Amino acid sequence: MDFSHELEKYISDHIMPEEDFLNELERETNLSCIHPRMLSGHIQGKILYMLCRMIRPKRILELGTYTGYSAISMAMALDHDATLHTIEIFDELEGIIRKYIKKTGLQDIIHCHFGDAMELVSGIDEQFDLVFIDADKRKYPDYYELVFDKVSPGGYIIADNILWDGKVVDKKEKNDPQTKGILAFNEMVQADPRVENVIFPFRDGMMIVRKR
Repeated sequence: MDFSHELEKYISDHIMPEEDFLNELERETNLSCIHPRMLSGHIQGKILYMLCRMIRPKRILELGTYTGYSAISMAMALDHDATLHTIEIFDELEGIIRKYIKKTGLQDIIHCHFGDAMELVSGIDEQFDLVFIDADKRKYPDYYELVFDKVSPGGYIIADNILWDGKVVDKKEKNDPQTKGILAFNEMVQADPRVENVIFPFRDGMMIVRKR
């Protein structure tokens, strides 16, 4: 859904306030990083926080850290004995990621990995209650297959950007690799009898998938 600035501000004003360190992270991302729109931001961050409060996962895997906003948002909702593994392919973002994880005091919960998720996930010896996919859109079907067996029965996969600026229903835009990846992922999940799924039409779309 394409929110107007006024409506987005109204929503922001009527949900839990953004923590100072997350507001600072958002500002620094906008000032110093390419494609700052990739950052989750206040509203989506609180949605992820609330989902984690509801699901109460002990183990989370995130594919696509970017500058760490979503990882921090989810980790803040976790119990002290929980763990969040997050993977980012661009190691030049490590400085800002670790800087803000340290500011939050969540170093014991958030474990950062840098490299290609397709190569790293198999080396993380965990079963996950929640997987958040927000990485290379071309690889969404591959990520789904990669993580599925690592999701506990009754666990969840959340995939971001699955409406892809409306390109999923725009015939003119269906030939680029990113849109093809999103479309293939959406069809793969929809046809999978092992799961239940729903789409939240917020921002760029989030699909919530529950493993039966």
